[in-house]
Amino acid sequence: MSLAPGATEMLFAAGAGDRIVATVEHSDEPPAARHIPRIGGAGAIDVERVVALRPDLAVVWPGGNNPAQTAQLERLGIPIYRNQVDTLEALPDSLRRLGRLAGTQDVAEAAAREIEARLERLENRRGSAERPSVLLQVWNRPLYTVGGRHLMSDALRLCGARNVFGDLREPGPAVQIEAVIARDPDMIIAIGAPEAAREWLAEWRRFGKLRAVRTGRLLEFTDRRLSRLGPSAVEATEALCALIDSHRTPAKAP
Repeated sequence: MSLAPGATEMLFAAGAGDRIVATVEHSDEPPAARHIPRIGGAGAIDVERVVALRPDLAVVWPGGNNPAQTAQLERLGIPIYRNQVDTLEALPDSLRRLGRLAGTQDVAEAAAREIEARLERLENRRGSAERPSVLLQVWNRPLYTVGGRHLMSDALRLCGARNVFGDLREPGPAVQIEAVIARDPDMIIAIGAPEAAREWLAEWRRFGKLRAVRTGRLLEFTDRRLSRLGPSAVEATEALCALIDSHRTPAKAP
């Protein structure tokens, strides 16, 4: 049983998708996951249905699941596997561990190696061009971004950029507009549905002294897989890097 969308995707990639008896809302990657019965959301599940299904294992995401319900499942005797992935480079080994649990090591190993190869290509692509500071905006009221320990912050690093709030320890901190103005990012990237992202970016245009506004680098990124915490986050990171590259200032000749 998968109790987080990212865990669902990880189990499919590890070769155990056909063994998932139930999952939670928003588990839509890969497409086959959309046919698995739902037992609630990541924050609240139907415990009675979980017990009735008698799963051999429940895979949870410590940063997103309700800890009280996770503890309740443990008291009911349901084994819990905590699948925590904070960096992209942690994905391959996480897949390998799930493969060992499911007895699908060969499939998991192949998927892990493919991710490692793609991450290596991203690491090697960074040259001497500008390393812009970036505000990743994931909500507007209140203004939410990501801290340095979030997978999306790691994605920025691979793209040769810097999270302007990378020093914050919280995964998803709320910040004040005044703090954004003080840090003056080179780019502001709104991550959300197209209409919402455009609305958030439009609100920044009234702050004409912000570097991102002056240089026209208010960018929208609509690939929500970046926050999925599963293998598809790698492909989303590649798209994020392409977006940043298209608005990066070329390096000056020595």
